[in-house]
Amino acid sequence: MKVILLQDVRGQGKKGDLIEVSDGYARNFLFSKKLAVEADKTKLNELKNREEAAKFKKETEKAQAIETAKKIESVLLKISVSGSADGRLYGAVTTMEIAQQLSEQYNIEIDKRKIVLNDPIKAFGKYTLDVKLFSGVTGKLNVLIAEKK
Repeated sequence: MKVILLQDVRGQGKKGDLIEVSDGYARNFLFSKKLAVEADKTKLNELKNREEAAKFKKETEKAQAIETAKKIESVLLKISVSGSADGRLYGAVTTMEIAQQLSEQYNIEIDKRKIVLNDPIKAFGKYTLDVKLFSGVTGKLNVLIAEKK
């Protein structure tokens, strides 16, 4: 008997999977505990529509991520901070500040957790940072740390 799982079932599959099980297992265990429903035409159609909607949503998000990656690669983000005469900063520039300045200067909203910064920036200069926007989509952000006047 073909059933569609409503919840994850150990050894059988994950929520939304279409699986083949014996009639007794389906009636006595899966249906009685409301872990699955019988896969009739309407349920199969609903499952197909849900999968197509999820695929469309993922493709849309990826397209937006690629567009955002192109935008951030074309900008030079300038951040003015105070520092000492020897080129060291008082404090450090973090991903939160970078995301905030990107939003203010270029109106590009990026979550600070998507900006890859191994160590906080503690010196003046130009830096190229990776921004992981989506699975397999990474953009390069050019940041110029300048002295505040």
